[in-house]
Amino acid sequence: MTAVETQVSYSNSYTIQHEEAYMTQEDDWDRDLLLDPAWEKQQRKTFTAWCNSHLRKAGTQIENIEEDFRNGLKLMLLLEVISGERLPKPDKGKMRFHKIANVNKALDFICSKGVKLVSIGAEGEKTSAKEGLLLWCQRKTAPYRNVNVQNFHISWKDGLALCALIHRHRPDLIDYSKLRKVPCPSFSSYAFFIF
Repeated sequence: MTAVETQVSYSNSYTIQHEEAYMTQEDDWDRDLLLDPAWEKQQRKTFTAWCNSHLRKAGTQIENIEEDFRNGLKLMLLLEVISGERLPKPDKGKMRFHKIANVNKALDFICSKGVKLVSIGAEGEKTSAKEGLLLWCQRKTAPYRNVNVQNFHISWKDGLALCALIHRHRPDLIDYSKLRKVPCPSFSSYAFFIF
């Protein structure tokens, strides 16, 4: 078979070694996105029962965890019951900004107790488009060996991340297992050889 050589210039040099197993098990792909519905239902039921065991002390309970904490009132009450402390007075209005204010009061209280909340807020996900894209790239390239996407600069210089991303979505275009990093010291570049 004839070798097709494509040379791409970058600042570092080393070779993509041919590896039989260039990716981790396919079963691990997007593991965090493929949750078992039965497991989720059981977790929801268990957590609802736990919340109700505390909320009964305040003379109330929840039926649907996704809906009943939405306005922040019962969430604040739950935090008061389990902590034994008073939270700031909740907003009693029914408008969206009242609900957001209450959930934020609950989250602020949790943070004040030393609990670090990441990407959690009353208004939903607080990531920028760039952060979201980086997270997507990290998830899609995670199964590939020798690929570690941490940013949009250095992580892409050797070309492996780009090749992994292409292979992940169109494996017919690139045979990732045949990619090798080849040192090109005189050019400080990478050459990708596909055989």
